[in-house]
Amino acid sequence: MNKLMPLIPLAAASILCTTTAQADTTLVQALGEGTTGLNFRLRYEDVSWDGLEDASALTLRTRLTYSSGDFQGWGLALEFDDVRELDSVDYRTAGNDPMNSGAVIIADPEGTEVNQAFIRYQWGDTQARLGRQRILLDNQRFVGGVGWRQNEQTYDAFSITDKSVQDTTIFYAYLDNVNRIFGELNPIGDHRHDSHLLNVKYDGLSFGALTGYAYLLDNESAPGLSSDTLGVRWQGVINPQLSYTLEYATQSDAGDNPMSYSADYLLAEGAVKLGQFTVKLGYELLGSDGGAAAFATPLATAHAFQGWTDRFLETPAAGIENIYFTAGTAIAGVNVMVMVHDFSSDEGSVSYGQEFAFSAAKRVGPVGLLLKYADYQADDFGSDTRKLWLQAEASF
Repeated sequence: MNKLMPLIPLAAASILCTTTAQADTTLVQALGEGTTGLNFRLRYEDVSWDGLEDASALTLRTRLTYSSGDFQGWGLALEFDDVRELDSVDYRTAGNDPMNSGAVIIADPEGTEVNQAFIRYQWGDTQARLGRQRILLDNQRFVGGVGWRQNEQTYDAFSITDKSVQDTTIFYAYLDNVNRIFGELNPIGDHRHDSHLLNVKYDGLSFGALTGYAYLLDNESAPGLSSDTLGVRWQGVINPQLSYTLEYATQSDAGDNPMSYSADYLLAEGAVKLGQFTVKLGYELLGSDGGAAAFATPLATAHAFQGWTDRFLETPAAGIENIYFTAGTAIAGVNVMVMVHDFSSDEGSVSYGQEFAFSAAKRVGPVGLLLKYADYQADDFGSDTRKLWLQAEASF
């Protein structure tokens, strides 16, 4: 049983037991002054993957959120998600899904879940949270919420965010359980953890921000995903039109991981504004240890990196080098972006393939509209894959 979640009602009871009659009134007021939100996200996804049966999904995610007011520094938040397929389910929702054998995976299972449920306490510039919560660190390359999928990844955790030191943000979390995108009804939907996250960012410099981190993952459900990652990230600014990011991390096996390995991560990215266009050129390496094992990012929002077709959600054992280019602009109120990737291995210099993608997004009143398309052309990894998305999202 999850070790942290039962502590939430105990913490809530301790708050109630220490209140006076006057404080009780304040508590009721804090609950009554809370904010609520309602979000709808309707998405059509169509996937063509050579070697598998084509499939499509028309899903609606409904999200209800409540956040209380403040009561002597205490507060709580609740969030519920419901995902429904509005047409027939002709796809697999995960690799272990026995339904529609031979069809492609569209990782949007139906179900209703508690997405967040945590108690928070604020004192000065420090906030602690206990319970199921969203954790998004830096650009989510190592720790994120996989927010692109209809069922978000959240964490049963105890976390502290401290900003008491000028220009410095210190974040620490102990992870007990990771609620993955595959849903609670799937055996791989939850991963039990005994893990620690530490992220420290200093942004008091006019020419950039420096972040150091240590992610010590002990995955009890999938020991092969246990690792220790230590890294540093620099986000530099030369002028308003020119910026760059440099990052390095090293990773080794941890916990009961059956593999013994060590691998490196490298990122170098530059961005420039040319009139109405923003252009980025980048190089990312998830290194390999002799082809036996590679740098892994099991908690990442991986869809945002290495191509939208998601052919590299798990790093191949030979590692992966990704050279990418993006260009974005606004045309008649529509935000347009094109993206090109060239993928190859770290070990052996094998050409994996290339991907071309584009997106167009526009807001019409409270509704955000999105069109996305990605086309992966395989060389020596996987097979040709094409994905198309049409999405409408509104929040109230």
